[in-house]
Amino acid sequence: MNKEDLRVLFMGTPDIAAGILDSLIKDGYNVVLGICQPDKPVGRKQILTAPPVKVLLEANGIPVYQPSSMKTDEAYDTVASYHPDIIVTCAYGKILPGRILNIPEYGCLNVHASLLPKKRGSAPIQRAILDCDKTTGITVMKMDEGLDTGDILTVREVRIGDDMHAAELFEVMGRTGAELLLETVMPYVNGGITPVKQNGEEATYCPPIKSEEGLITWNRSAFAIHKQVHALSTWPGAYTYMDGKKIKIYDTSLVAEDAVDDALKIEEPGVVVRAHKRDLWVMTGDGVIAVNVLQPEGGKRLNAIDCAHNYRIGMKFTGL
Repeated sequence: MNKEDLRVLFMGTPDIAAGILDSLIKDGYNVVLGICQPDKPVGRKQILTAPPVKVLLEANGIPVYQPSSMKTDEAYDTVASYHPDIIVTCAYGKILPGRILNIPEYGCLNVHASLLPKKRGSAPIQRAILDCDKTTGITVMKMDEGLDTGDILTVREVRIGDDMHAAELFEVMGRTGAELLLETVMPYVNGGITPVKQNGEEATYCPPIKSEEGLITWNRSAFAIHKQVHALSTWPGAYTYMDGKKIKIYDTSLVAEDAVDDALKIEEPGVVVRAHKRDLWVMTGDGVIAVNVLQPEGGKRLNAIDCAHNYRIGMKFTGL
């Protein structure tokens, strides 16, 4: 079989999924239907907004289906009516029931953003940064009814830079996932790839990110806090308090130990040790961290160069 004749049903919702879908379309695959989550209210005004996958589908004239559940008879009948040869998913957001997985002849392939069986579940990209991992990767797997438990087809490793923000890693992972998927689909369909079972004993799980995970505990190491800030800079944002007011921190950098004058070394974590020109440095449980971009409660996002003068040595950021 060739890709022009392969009837592909795509399922996904956010930007990373839209990138995967775009690669299939541009490479000439016959995408017959796209399924994504329903439109959702976005922003302070709660404007009903279409997900990125829907926008791309409509721009390419591909039918869109947005069920609230894939467990209904309607969902099954809709999928079956398009006679897909294969289903491809990426970040759809829900586990598919077995009867849906069994519709296409070649099953359902999922592009997952981790090196399975590590980091099954939600938010593997942010959690890879939060966990201070040096590497992550993309796995193309054949789905079963479990949570990312299906057989592995192909894998590609991705390096995580020390200063990578989640948004940057999402872009890298999206490009890598698209490339790997295109290298996988037809060889798999034509029998050139043998699925490999996962080792369940090595499995780890990553739950969705919660807003309270953004709270900075200053007695942790500078490196751990730096990774927390970068992992959560898109959402929900790392945050701290000063004088009872919340301050979000969106970017940091590590300060070399030899750059910190002995006179500025204050032992207490959370204390400002330098506030001059473009520098806003804070002591942690292990090392000093530079706060580069922050947003005071009720204010706008600021670079340190524009607000460091508002702070003084000895002022303290706290958990509450």
